[in-house]
Amino acid sequence: MNRFVGNFTLRLDSKGRVSIPGPFRSALRRDGFEGLYCYPAMDRPAIDAGGNALMVEIEALMGRYAPFSDQREQLALALFGTSETLKIDGEGRVVLGENLKRHAEISETVTFVGLGHKFQIWEPGRFHGELAEATRKVRALKGELSSQVAAPKAPGARE
Repeated sequence: MNRFVGNFTLRLDSKGRVSIPGPFRSALRRDGFEGLYCYPAMDRPAIDAGGNALMVEIEALMGRYAPFSDQREQLALALFGTSETLKIDGEGRVVLGENLKRHAEISETVTFVGLGHKFQIWEPGRFHGELAEATRKVRALKGELSSQVAAPKAPGARE
């Protein structure tokens, strides 16, 4: 299965290159995408990245809107108009574009974060803050779900 999981923090080298974590490179290879598709995340200071699976999801999202509709054009502008396809060198490294780094406020280190069909690239301090907030919200949701009464069983159903 081509899933991006886990998180890895790495330094940019003196030429601004960063190695894509090995498990993420393996998932990209299995996905069949040559390079790395990246764009600024729409709702947080991070970079969304991936391969064919991410492109398929974006195209499906765009397909929900009528051709030439304002919504479809705006989505295309926001995603494709700000995206970059990065070349992965022979050692598994990429150079993040200045616009991407500026959006995510990346300077010396990055954290790669798996999200299943895609991954994000974060400035490590911002990632840890976002992770703490997400953990808090998930714990609250778990408490809310566990306090709900179980749905009644259908007549004649066995326990």
